[in-house]
Amino acid sequence: MIIFLTFIAFTGLVALLSWYKTRDDNLSTKEGYFLAGRGLSGLVIAGSLEMTNLSTEQLVGQAGQSYSTNMGAMSWSVGASIALLALALIFLPKYLKAGVTTIPEFLEMRFDTRTRQIISFLFLLGYMLTYLPTVLYSGALAFNQIFHLDEFLGLTQFQSIALLCVGIGIVGSIYAIFGGLKAVAVSDTINGVGLLVGGLLVPVLAISMLGGGNFFVGIKDFITNVPAEKFNSINPANALPPMVPWPVLFLGMVFNNCFYWCTNQSIIQRTLAAKNLGQAQRGAVFTAYLKLLDPFFITICGLIAYRYFGGNLAQADLAYPSLISAVIPKWMLGFIAAVLFGAILSSFNSALNSCVTLYTLDFHRPLFNKAASDEHLVHIGKRVGTGLAIVSICIAPFVINAPSGLYDFLQECFGFYSMPMLAIVLVGFYTKRVPAIAPKVTLVTHVVLYSLSKFLPLDIHYLYVLSVLFPIDLAIMLVIGKIRPRETPFELQDSEAVNLAPWKYVKPASLACFILMLCVYALFSPLGLAK
Repeated sequence: MIIFLTFIAFTGLVALLSWYKTRDDNLSTKEGYFLAGRGLSGLVIAGSLEMTNLSTEQLVGQAGQSYSTNMGAMSWSVGASIALLALALIFLPKYLKAGVTTIPEFLEMRFDTRTRQIISFLFLLGYMLTYLPTVLYSGALAFNQIFHLDEFLGLTQFQSIALLCVGIGIVGSIYAIFGGLKAVAVSDTINGVGLLVGGLLVPVLAISMLGGGNFFVGIKDFITNVPAEKFNSINPANALPPMVPWPVLFLGMVFNNCFYWCTNQSIIQRTLAAKNLGQAQRGAVFTAYLKLLDPFFITICGLIAYRYFGGNLAQADLAYPSLISAVIPKWMLGFIAAVLFGAILSSFNSALNSCVTLYTLDFHRPLFNKAASDEHLVHIGKRVGTGLAIVSICIAPFVINAPSGLYDFLQECFGFYSMPMLAIVLVGFYTKRVPAIAPKVTLVTHVVLYSLSKFLPLDIHYLYVLSVLFPIDLAIMLVIGKIRPRETPFELQDSEAVNLAPWKYVKPASLACFILMLCVYALFSPLGLAK
């Protein structure tokens, strides 16, 4: 009973505070519903960015990867710092100058309406068929493993996960559909505090238990009894998934992270809602620092689970929830469950809100009702969000069949459109004559080549494939720009939507973050714990 009460108490507190902070907001306008009235501060943006990214597909997926391999899985988080610094220094000044609500909206400015609609469709398809179901499934898997709902209700694991997906999906939909972006961002920030506290408790309690109640004795036991190679984040160049080869840290990993953090609508949307450029840059840089903490309360849990269970877990993705069941006291499980629930909701409702934004602004208004009022768009958005949530809930239980673990499954799915998306945005920024046909040819070529890489007998990591395809995507666009340039050069006009004065500390703060990132890599390498 205490578990249930603490879970309800923390979850209810988040809902109450989110309602209180947004009770006077006008959600009937486009900017009020989709961009929180362009009023988010750097701290709220950072909390929302971290929580949008950190869900159970991260907690479960990364810990599962490190359990089965080594600390190389941390590269998805630590390497994200580079992308977030690029977001602050390169992408945000352009986006906010354009005053756009969605990334495809910028692509319409730069290329044409058809490009905008194609990219929006790819995003919607990716979110609905892969990202949203994966978030729901990973959350349901964690909850089922912690609370053994299948045993309690006499269900199969699949049935239990399906039931949990429905429950999580309904609650997440309420935030995204009825609260708008402001409610999503505020709840993300509150849940972010809970996640940092609860997330850090798991490795701290686990290590303390290894030391018989003494944390420092536990650290010694952990380092002594876990093989040194497990602490290594630098993998051989020929490593295959779920491992991350070291050369791709400078190639495919960087490209993939830049797509996710700099062009992915569910991430970008809260930075587009910033009060001004300075606050947006603060949010991006603060998040870059937060990503450096991820290895110490997410990835490391896989190694701790290895110390506790050896190689005896039936499935690598069970490492994190099994560790929680083993080390968290019963009276604290309710709080941990609420924290995990908040992490699931943060990613789910953020992506769902972005889907609604993409559909209403990129499809419904231009194709079906050009004269639609803001109130009508918000109404349509709520109906579409409900439909997308239902589809995602139906698909989610079947992610159990993902062959290489949750995290690699998600990243490989993104690969169908991630590199051309990044290439199109960068070419849009820095060229003036590349025509509208270029992104369309690039998208088709990329999808064909990436699909071929899945069917050909190539024993090569998919991040190497992305390392090759990204420069090819860039080259295709630039060659087309030379052969068939647009008639008039493109000029990005200042929309005057927000103040474009940059944060005065953005460059020194970015340099310090980069140095810290190198230190984290040194710690988890043969120079540090892996020697």
